[in-house]
Amino acid sequence: MLRREFIAGLGSAAAWPVVARAQQVPVIGFLHPIAPDGVTGLAAWHRGLADQGYVEGRNVAIEYRWANGRYDLLPELARDLVSRKVAVLFASGGTPTALAAAAATTAIPIVFSVGADPVATGLVNSLGRPGRNATGVAILTSQLEQKRIEALHTAVPIATTIAFLTNPASDFIATVEREEAQRAMKVLGLGLLLLRASTPNEIEAAFTTLTRQRVGALVIGGELLFFSQRDRLAALALRHGVATIAQYREFAAAGGLMSYGPNGTEFGRLAGAYTGRILKGEKPADLPVQQVTKIDLVINLKTAKALGLTIPETLLATADEVIQ
Repeated sequence: MLRREFIAGLGSAAAWPVVARAQQVPVIGFLHPIAPDGVTGLAAWHRGLADQGYVEGRNVAIEYRWANGRYDLLPELARDLVSRKVAVLFASGGTPTALAAAAATTAIPIVFSVGADPVATGLVNSLGRPGRNATGVAILTSQLEQKRIEALHTAVPIATTIAFLTNPASDFIATVEREEAQRAMKVLGLGLLLLRASTPNEIEAAFTTLTRQRVGALVIGGELLFFSQRDRLAALALRHGVATIAQYREFAAAGGLMSYGPNGTEFGRLAGAYTGRILKGEKPADLPVQQVTKIDLVINLKTAKALGLTIPETLLATADEVIQ
């Protein structure tokens, strides 16, 4: 497939956004690094928009661009949306998407949802006064790595080494996660086995390495590739007898042992509301970056039983949800 055809295929092509412009209906550009089934919080984002009075297909149009895991395509997809003169560009799915959007335009308002410090990455001047054409929601997931590792170690106290799975295709995320994991393991006095996977086949290979190294505990990074592969990861973990924890609730619901991370509904709704407020005329420079405050611990007791684990009552007492 020719590159231009591939790019065109990633978007929502068409007819409605063209008609929308003719009728002066605002158009939102939606940029995401994965495929549609890799999006968490999308329905909540639409609800946030609706809270501000905007409903897709009624009084607002949305042009979607999906990179399908090809992070190298994000800059080109961002430039494509900018060339279409969208009213707002929503950079969903993390810091690489936000940076691609910011590099593509300093004029079109940008709303982002990121897991790293937006000040440190240069997206905004400060959390309270962004001062540029971008604002949004900061999830700051990297700061939760120690809590995630602590929860897993509490569930599997005999583990002296814990593996950490990252995606090297997303270099920025992988670097941040690796550094946070190294710090957390040092604090807890645990060994770290770093695993890398950028494709489903490499995920299979990572579990082969786990078995060979006899490491029975695994932290799955927050990279969206792993969200889209949650069913495979949960099945592999059960097959190999590995206790796992991930960022997204959907992982525990798919059969993973635990998840600990920000509430997808909250950050999606907040980002949607900001998108709507900017459509109404507010400026990103004046809208403080919001931080997700609701963090959920989900434990799958059915999986724990299958793994032969007894989850301590102290950990169960702190869970926001227990899947029986």
